[in-house]
Order: sequence, then C-alpha cells, then structure tokens
Amino acid sequence: MMKLARRMSGVQASAIREILKVTERPDVLSFAGGLPAPEAFPAEALARAHADVLATDASSALQYGPTEGHGPLRAWVAERMTRRGLPASPEQVLITAGSQQGIDLVAKALIDPGDTVLVEAPSYLAALQCFSTYEAVLEPVETDEEGMRIDALERAVRTRKPKLIYLVPNFQNPRGTTLPLERRARIARLALESGVAVLEDDPYGELRYRGAALPPIAGIDPAAPVIHLGSFSKTLAPGLRLGFVIADERTIRPLTIAKQATDLHTGSLSQRAVARMLQTFDYDAHLRRLQSLYGERLDAMLASLERSFPEGTTWTRPDGGLFVWVRLPDGIDAGRLLPDAMRERVAFVPGAPFYPANACPETMRLNFSNRPPDLIAEGMARLGACASRRLRRRGAREYPERSIGRTR
Repeated sequence: MMKLARRMSGVQASAIREILKVTERPDVLSFAGGLPAPEAFPAEALARAHADVLATDASSALQYGPTEGHGPLRAWVAERMTRRGLPASPEQVLITAGSQQGIDLVAKALIDPGDTVLVEAPSYLAALQCFSTYEAVLEPVETDEEGMRIDALERAVRTRKPKLIYLVPNFQNPRGTTLPLERRARIARLALESGVAVLEDDPYGELRYRGAALPPIAGIDPAAPVIHLGSFSKTLAPGLRLGFVIADERTIRPLTIAKQATDLHTGSLSQRAVARMLQTFDYDAHLRRLQSLYGERLDAMLASLERSFPEGTTWTRPDGGLFVWVRLPDGIDAGRLLPDAMRERVAFVPGAPFYPANACPETMRLNFSNRPPDLIAEGMARLGACASRRLRRRGAREYPERSIGRTR
C-alpha cells in the first residue's frame, strides 16, 4: 500500500457518506442526507437553458473558462447578495464547485499546520473534515439555542489566538439554529478588532419558512475580515455543483490562485446555462414554492416527533433550512440506535461525528426536505418506536425489580 501523507492520518471518513452507502435501498426511509426534494428541481427550465446555450454558444460553453467564473453569473450573484444585505461587485465574487469547494479554498489559502480554527459545537461535518485535512487544530465554541455563544467566542479568541472562525449563521447544519442580529454584529466587530478572519457558510439562507430575513455577517461592516459562502445546491440543484465566495478583492485573489491549482475553473456549461436561465426564470417565485414545500415538511416532522418519540426527547424548532436536531433521553446512544432503526428500514445520522470534541452521543440529525409528510410521519413512528424500546430495555437493566413487577 502506498504511504499516505501525514495529514491524512487524522481525517475520518464522512459518517454521512458512509451511512448513505447503506441507505440507498428504496425500502429504507432515509432522513440522513441533506437532500433537497428532487421534485422541486427546475428541471425543465434547466433543460431549456442548457439546450439554448449549446445551440447558440457551444464553442464557449464547452471550452476552458476563467477561474473566477462566468461574468454574467458573477454579476447576478453580486446583485442578488447586494439586495440581501451584502453589497458586492462582480470582482468580489468567485464561482466554485459548490460551497464545499469554497471551504476548501479558504482552508488552503489561510490555514497552516497547527493553526487553530474555532468552530461551533456541533458543526458541519464536511467542514471539520476539510480543516483536519489541512492539519488545523479544531477548537469547539459553546452554542445555545441561538447558535454560537459570543462570550465563549470572545474568550476563545483571546486565549486560543485562532486563525479562523467558522460558522453557519442561518439554520445551522446540524442543529438548525439561527444567529440573531445582535450576535452577528458582535462577531463582525470582534473580527475587525482582533483581525481574526470569519468564514460565514450560508447555503440555506434563502430557505426561510418563518420570521424575518437577517443580513449576512459579511454585510454588517465591510472593513471586517469576513468571507461569505453561498450555493445554488439547495435552491436549484446540487448536481450543478455551483457555489460562490464573496470577499474583498485582496482576498479573492489568493483564493482564485488556490482554485487554479485545484480544478482550473468550475464547469463552463453549467455556469452559462444557469446564468442564461436566470435571465428569464422567476427565481423568487421558485424560492416561494420551496419555502412552502419545505415549511410543510418541517411542520410535519415537528408534529411527528411530538407524537412518536418517548418522553424526555427534545429537539430544535428551526425557522428554515433542512434539518432538525434531536436529543434522546439520557443514556440512549444514537449510534447504537442506528442498527435498530435500519432493521426497521429507517435511517438518520448520529450526532457524535458533528462534534470536534466531547461528543454528545444522545443526539441525531434528521433531514425533512426529502420526504413528503406521510412518509415523514411513518419514518418518525418507526424511529420513535425504536427509541422507546431502547428506553424500556435500559429501564429494565437499571431497575430489574420494577421490570419483574410489571410482568406479574
């Protein structure tokens, strides 16, 4: 076997991807992946746009393109984000192969081995993988029902001297929490005063089902060193592999060089087709349809959890995004519950891998966007029954005299 680079020794396989390998059977109700609803993909509009580009501009669409991305698409992103509260010019936009590549490029450009990265606890699993690949030291920052705690973050910045702060402010993956405006402003101010860069990962920001939209951290103070990531994966289709980075031009330059060394450029055909489609496609109406569809599914999952899970279970109540975070009664390990669930043909992601340290084994992440309400209800009924059985078995072990008494 080849001798791998030292940095790979500390990188674990994605628990989500490993679970998905065994949940692809059609009889399994999977709530494991962060999957958009395929019936919501604008397939016909994308098909027309691809056909139009190939009919009228094939020579450019099938050729190498600029690393920074297709100009009209960068302009659309800049205008869209300006309306969302992040003033940007096309020169501040770098098109990427999904926002995941944006995380990788930032890590490649900023992180030296041994640098500290402050992350939420729990945090987005693939980001933890990425930072580990570049041999960063991951330092978890305490969170609550509104996201990263500012007092804990300020203390960590002061004592740990980090290179980067990474967070998901809107409908966080995995917990579904949303960072309030006051905390966003304090993070921007902290970044400005300390000089520590912030990586704001926002793939779900436009998937809000209740409440008012909040401005990106990167838009609060243009002088603060904040890098913003966005994606078309959750709003159009993940198979397009289109995301973007927004930062000041001095930061975009090294990220562009890092991308040149990675893939030269994001696919020209998909960029041009999406840019062509967005000229006539009613993107806001499409978002409203997604918000209605996913909002209904979120409500179905919350109601099903209330109906089906044992007493002592708690869960988040997100205002948007794709995930609900569940904490089972104390002593019920979600990792050990997963084989039980798979025997009942239902899948989820245990919460432990989302923690860089001090994992909470009772937690799990559930995706609600990929299943209709009736299947959500069925899946939660199966999963809740598994959790209840585990809880009863634990009670029987801890209080055998009570168990015996009940059987008489």
